[in-house]
Amino acid sequence: MSKQLDILFIHPNASRRIYQDLAKDYSAIEPPIWAGMLASHCLSRGFGVEILDCEALHLTDEDSAEKIQDLRPRLACFVVYGQQPSASSQNMSGAVALADEVKKISPETKIIFVGGHVAALPLDVLQNHSSVDFVCQNEGVYTISSLLKTDLCTDLDKVLGLGYRKDGRSVLNAPSPIVAKADLPRDLPGIAWDRLPIKNYRTSLWHSYPNKSVRQPFAALYTSLGCPMKCSFCMINIINRQENEYSDGSAVFRYWDPEHIIKEFDFFASQGITNIKIADELFVLNQNHFMKLCQMIIERGYRFNMWCYSRVDTVKEHYLETLKKAGVNWLALGIESGNTRVRKDVTKGRFEDVDIRDVVRKIREHGINVIANYIFGLPEDDQASMQTTLDLAIEMNTEEANFYSAMAYPGSPLYGQARQAGWKLPSTYAGFSQHSYEAQPLPTKYVSAQEVLAFRDKAWMEYHTHPSFLNLLKEKFGQVAVDETVKSTQIKLKRKILEDVGAR
Repeated sequence: MSKQLDILFIHPNASRRIYQDLAKDYSAIEPPIWAGMLASHCLSRGFGVEILDCEALHLTDEDSAEKIQDLRPRLACFVVYGQQPSASSQNMSGAVALADEVKKISPETKIIFVGGHVAALPLDVLQNHSSVDFVCQNEGVYTISSLLKTDLCTDLDKVLGLGYRKDGRSVLNAPSPIVAKADLPRDLPGIAWDRLPIKNYRTSLWHSYPNKSVRQPFAALYTSLGCPMKCSFCMINIINRQENEYSDGSAVFRYWDPEHIIKEFDFFASQGITNIKIADELFVLNQNHFMKLCQMIIERGYRFNMWCYSRVDTVKEHYLETLKKAGVNWLALGIESGNTRVRKDVTKGRFEDVDIRDVVRKIREHGINVIANYIFGLPEDDQASMQTTLDLAIEMNTEEANFYSAMAYPGSPLYGQARQAGWKLPSTYAGFSQHSYEAQPLPTKYVSAQEVLAFRDKAWMEYHTHPSFLNLLKEKFGQVAVDETVKSTQIKLKRKILEDVGAR
């Protein structure tokens, strides 16, 4: 008889709930990076490990539950993250649905949840979902491997960072430490790519344009964890928490040395993978880290098509030539708002005096494309300021743009502010998704949640059908980019709160 599997890391399939009809062709299918890193950690500790990526395999909840039952893991670990840090809450919709299905057909299966939403609200998860046996209070690295050393029934009080039920009540143990920077190579040595269906992943359409619109294969990785900034709308640092409920006090930034992380890029090159996302919240930050890594990629002669995140105030002109030579063809910039007052209110005043137009111009002069990120419905927004943001986006006419409505993600300072003020929050996990039917953004001091969402959807459509934008796509990337963009504009997102308004 074969040895029982110690742990199965599970990435549920919530794509349809989150993206509606965009899920079929337009949303990316990203590798579950944290599942891969946690798997690698447990493998290094000698445990038997597998990963089930239900989204990449296009599995229904019923099919996924049957596979989990067949594999009979001692512990089923649901890794609830997403394509960006704030996506954890929306992915809870798929995770809870699958956990319920697993318990229905194999109630003996022990289930643990880990992820940003879980770290923000561990007691809520335990109290609201009987199918979840355990939760991790932060990133969960040491909690999971320590739990595997037990029989999953006794000595639970000794597992730091664990949440569980005892005598009918929910218990949270003392916090577990997070992995220190010096320990990253040992305790998070990489991603267990051999446990993932690596050929199934696809990048976003826009990312593929410099690669002749070829979207597969695709890979993503972290070269650093956390963020030193404290933007009120972001919850990335909640998984660093030791005792704080919200992420404002957990701005911990850690990174792997370039000599270690280059091994991941060597692997990508050996597999013929050119489309790569560097998922760091801020890749262009510490020049001793990212510039050295870029130099090592250049020295190896790799030809990648990469994109990564930066802030407007961290992009320096002398970085750009090296970034481009390393294969960084896209920089994602968090511009957030075209109104200085609105932006200053949520970004702690970090770059209200930066000339955004000049930064974007210099990036593009070096042959790097810009995907600009904008948020409508920040606390100081009104109709005029939201229009100013849209006007700025159309004026700059970057190669791509994301338009978000402000959400109070659990774990963000804005979530605490919203609860204190009594603002309406999503009643379902899918309500935290920008693209879902149940999307429920925040109101501002001056406009309603319905007005914010309606403006966001109008802005996205206006930008992506604007003649200057479509002409730019044709000139830089060809007719395929134009045709696919036009096709995407024909997919109309359904919005419950807008239907409710229309019915009154």
